[in-house]
Amino acid sequence: MSDRPETWPAAFELIRTRGYEHRAEPFKLASGQLSHDYIDGKHAIDSGERLTIVSRAIADLAALHGIDYDAVGGLTMGADSISIGVAMVTGKRWFSVRKEQKSRGREQWIEGTRLEPGTRVLLVDDVISTGGSTEIALERVVTAGAVVAGVIPMVDRGDVAAKRFAKRGVPFAALVTYRDLGIEPVKDV
Repeated sequence: MSDRPETWPAAFELIRTRGYEHRAEPFKLASGQLSHDYIDGKHAIDSGERLTIVSRAIADLAALHGIDYDAVGGLTMGADSISIGVAMVTGKRWFSVRKEQKSRGREQWIEGTRLEPGTRVLLVDDVISTGGSTEIALERVVTAGAVVAGVIPMVDRGDVAAKRFAKRGVPFAALVTYRDLGIEPVKDV
């Protein structure tokens, strides 16, 4: 069994050519670390056609790893387009986890499909450095009673997130890794 779906090369090419940029001046990652390698996941999938290519590859990767799920989502905003894209190509439900609880109406943390106890979810994100944002989403969906079936980021910038989710017993498989892009990995700080 290959660890990559047949749809991987086209998705990788989009991410490499549209989402990756090497910068002379370092910039700060969400984790606080500095890097010269910028990955703009949203730009890589900024059209329906490009989003479909990557969403199919993520759905195929989930199937390849035996990740069975009812709904797909993650922390807004990095996960939003991918969640909807994967839902569109699979027929699954989508959701978005807010960074702050809504202050009116139903005062929800989670928008989109209503996660019920036992709902199996696939968490996604565009770019993961250490997995902190995805872990926030995990806490919110578990609090809602959902079961996290797996985590698949479009790009993983290191090995930190895989270890973080392994400790929780959550399957983790990145579509594209820092090794694929030939960039320095983020460190475990």
